[in-house]
Amino acid sequence: MANLRINQLSKTYSNGVKALDNITLEIEKGMFGLLGPNGAGKSSLMRTLASLQEADSGTAFLNDIDILNQPEELRKVLGYLPQEFGVYPKITAEQLLDHIAVLKGITQKKERKELVGFLLNKVNLYDKKNKAVKSFSGGMKQRIGIAQALIGTPQLIIVDEPTAGLDPGERNRFHNLLADVAEDVVIILSTHIVDDVRELCSNMAIMNLGKIVYQGSPITVIDELEGKVWQKMIQRQAIENYKANFNVISDKMVAGKPLIHVLSDENPGEGFETVKANLEDVFFTKIHSGKKISQ
Repeated sequence: MANLRINQLSKTYSNGVKALDNITLEIEKGMFGLLGPNGAGKSSLMRTLASLQEADSGTAFLNDIDILNQPEELRKVLGYLPQEFGVYPKITAEQLLDHIAVLKGITQKKERKELVGFLLNKVNLYDKKNKAVKSFSGGMKQRIGIAQALIGTPQLIIVDEPTAGLDPGERNRFHNLLADVAEDVVIILSTHIVDDVRELCSNMAIMNLGKIVYQGSPITVIDELEGKVWQKMIQRQAIENYKANFNVISDKMVAGKPLIHVLSDENPGEGFETVKANLEDVFFTKIHSGKKISQ
């Protein structure tokens, strides 16, 4: 069974930004969501786990592989889909996967051809195998990105902001593809999109300012907020006043007016009504408070 253990991992960049601040996580096989706003340190953690940058201190092990000190061994069992998946301008889908298979040590041409054909079928792109990847839509590029990440029977797959910019249909297809391959490997889904984690992951962590501010299951943490989230539609000019007097965890526009969510153990009055807590409420509560409620 694949197992990833991260202990007290820290990284400070030369400009003084502490991107990773004593990160400790244990992740079993399946889909694990890493949720956080832009700048939380998610990509720094992903790059470190993918052996693309060094940490200042701490340890990280994938089963018996010491990620920080055995990067070559890690790369043999790693599938990585970065936030920006760049490709050569004129290379076709088939050529791209064949090239990456060579880089991953699959030297037999017949074996590569069979593998590439299998993966193109798996991501529903076989009929596009001779088209230049540069001409693909965003969703098609993400699917070919997952195909290349699956080469070499990986034990750890890292996908960084995979659904940003995808339309709803492409996003659903990408979710189904990830779910199909998550049974036997560790997949880390790093995203700022709450719905991705809610729909795909049974375990998750929320990261902010280089720290883990929550780790556990989405269902458990939602249950802990039950009965404590209240909402109200207000006038736009009143929003600062409400933020000054209530624990406003989020506000969004609905039909041109702000709908605010407030965290309170008791009915705050003033026309607020109780609302069922969701993962978005959890996200904003953790980001604003920085407090852990479970570890």
